[in-house]
Amino acid sequence: FMHIFVSCVFTKKYFNLYKLMDMSIKELLLGVDIGTTSVKVCLVDVATKKVISLQKKDTAARITPDIPGGDLQDSSRIYYALHSCMNRLPKENLSKVRRITFCGQMHGVTLWNKTSGWRRKCKNSSDQFEVGDVSPLYTWQDKRCDSQFLSTLPRPNSHLRVGSGYGCSTLIWLHQRNLLKRYDYCGTIMDFIIGMITETENPSISLQNAASFGYCNTITRQWNAEQLREIKGFPLHFLPNISNEDQFLKNSWFDIPQGTPISPSLGDFQCSTLATIKNKKSAVLNLSTSAQIAFIIQESHFIPKDENEIIEYFPFFDNQYMAVAASLTGGNALAEFVHAVQCWVIDLGLSIPQSKIWDKLLTHGDNACDEENPLQIRPTIFGERHNPEEKGQVSNVVPANLNLGSITHGICRGIVQNMASMMGTKDLKNAGIELIMGSGSALLRNEILKKEIKLAYDIPVEFVEQGNACYGAALRGIHLMGHPIHHNNEKL
Repeated sequence: FMHIFVSCVFTKKYFNLYKLMDMSIKELLLGVDIGTTSVKVCLVDVATKKVISLQKKDTAARITPDIPGGDLQDSSRIYYALHSCMNRLPKENLSKVRRITFCGQMHGVTLWNKTSGWRRKCKNSSDQFEVGDVSPLYTWQDKRCDSQFLSTLPRPNSHLRVGSGYGCSTLIWLHQRNLLKRYDYCGTIMDFIIGMITETENPSISLQNAASFGYCNTITRQWNAEQLREIKGFPLHFLPNISNEDQFLKNSWFDIPQGTPISPSLGDFQCSTLATIKNKKSAVLNLSTSAQIAFIIQESHFIPKDENEIIEYFPFFDNQYMAVAASLTGGNALAEFVHAVQCWVIDLGLSIPQSKIWDKLLTHGDNACDEENPLQIRPTIFGERHNPEEKGQVSNVVPANLNLGSITHGICRGIVQNMASMMGTKDLKNAGIELIMGSGSALLRNEILKKEIKLAYDIPVEFVEQGNACYGAALRGIHLMGHPIHHNNEKL
């Protein structure tokens, strides 16, 4: 009896303590990241900037492409993954959300019909929407716009290139094949979702994501209308207005109050950088599905130019730019190898879960780090934006390195060396960079990649867990509420 009594007292004590802590939270911000493979959401206390709740769900949205080289995702599955995450957030806190900030995968484009793009599932529920006449998401990995096609397009009035998987090049490709007729508007997948939950048929797009579409002048903050009109019949009205103006919830959504402001969606890399970076003398190396290394330009009134075909200058926040070397070769190259190994195992009449294959490969790969004759692998099997036709290469093959460990280590080394060839130690030191912050899902769980980064860069490296783009989106939202974001007492 005494044991039950003590247990009840302690349970009541800690329940009351939790309730007291919950009552002390006055304002929350919801950050949302619509990633390439998963959706993440987090509730952040505006006052302390601490994460109160974080939820994640894989989208499993990839669908069979319409053509070879296409890369499509089911837009409805992406929204339902978000819906699932929202359902798992603590309901008692959602009424305290004062702003929502979305970010997500850049470059890709979704199209929708203005009258039938979505509808409410139930008139009595403000939470449930049904995705209607909406295209698949044509992702940043889509290859339908090959080099020959891109060479026929007008030269952009912008310092940024246009590549395959970019929103505007994909739109032109679809337009020239009469595949746009059933739709009225386009945007990122995040813009579509914002339009749905705010019931706005044509939501705005941020400068960050407009720049990722191509044919956007980041100085004037305008689409290249003159150049796009050179494409016969191109529907300029499809393109969203470039703006930083908020949209607002027309009705409450998961108990988040009606009228809550939502910023135009941001780029996931910019938000990940904001969540990771220590100060303006640090660079961020993010390695997830793809890979990027970047730093904030310290020069005031910086005017970007297109002098370098590898390092590009993308809009950051508050009229700042970031220098970015973006590689299409990241965790996706390792994932392709794991998939190949699994197929070989099946061909041999065996069955091994993919998770075990990952564990074995990374363990054996880590043990292969001191080889006399390391396998040299350039794992650029997806090409690069500055060289779309580039293929992967393997060299220095000897009998001793024909094993899974050597191959795994060679791929990891190649991923890092490819990044360093795009933006190396010299580039970073010339920009005054004194520290590299490593983040990203593929990097943080891979000791081989961590070791290779330290070998490739003659600059101190720190690996950080908190580089979630959804947290960065939340930080930006907190800033928009009038709370400046500081890193090491330095305002970014």
